[in-house]
Amino acid sequence: MIDAHQHFWRIDRGDYGWMDDSVARIRRDILPPDLEPLARACGVTGTVAVQAAPTLAETRFLLDLAERTPLMQAVVGWVDLTGDVPAQLSELSHPLLRGARPMLQDIAETRWILRDDVLQGLTALASHGLRMDALITPRHLPVIDELARRLPDLPIIVDHCAKPVFDGTDPGDDWRAGMAALAQHPQISCKLSGLANEFGPGWSADTLAPVFDHVWECFGPDRLMWGSDWPVLELAGDYETWVSTAQALAASLSPDERAALFGATATRVYALEGADR
Repeated sequence: MIDAHQHFWRIDRGDYGWMDDSVARIRRDILPPDLEPLARACGVTGTVAVQAAPTLAETRFLLDLAERTPLMQAVVGWVDLTGDVPAQLSELSHPLLRGARPMLQDIAETRWILRDDVLQGLTALASHGLRMDALITPRHLPVIDELARRLPDLPIIVDHCAKPVFDGTDPGDDWRAGMAALAQHPQISCKLSGLANEFGPGWSADTLAPVFDHVWECFGPDRLMWGSDWPVLELAGDYETWVSTAQALAASLSPDERAALFGATATRVYALEGADR
């Protein structure tokens, strides 16, 4: 079982600009010994650690952690896509680096990812065999659709089902249409993650079923993967409850489909097997 999306941080590193009082509950050092017992109790044997700060220094921090943490099987870091991406990747060079994530939700310009200099950086990312995690909200769905058309060789993984905005339990027709459009691109995958935080109090398998049913229909077992978004998850719930909720959402799937959702798809998409440590 692979957790395709989790974070670690050490506060005194000083580059987590988003950590204001609204996230006071998780504004503390969070490191592998904090996750390992939770993962073990839920049967999780490996994770993909994802950046939480837009700096090369934080990516190096995660890669250093991964070298001495068997649970961490890959890192999705950050690079300045407007800069010299090949030089940055040379500096970061590490066998566990699997991709980069621009923090698009925090960039006011919705179409920033389509700037010429950014497209050049993403082309370099793809040429190095890396992926882009897309930290987006529904406003970005048409933009990522256009990005996939422009760069068909760039693997894109949509984090947190693109953070749907719920009206009751309904994620909305625009979100549905946008996700269906993204699923038409074979290079785009999706993470079943972050939904507890997006829904807020009262989240459950029943309340999240409309999102799960749609992304499953769109992406299927080969392009949908489960992730915890821990420890951000702690703002809305806990690791064990999210695992059991995701398993309840997947209860009607076949054994092979569940195996894909909870591990095999992440293993393939992030090329976790055979990585040198």
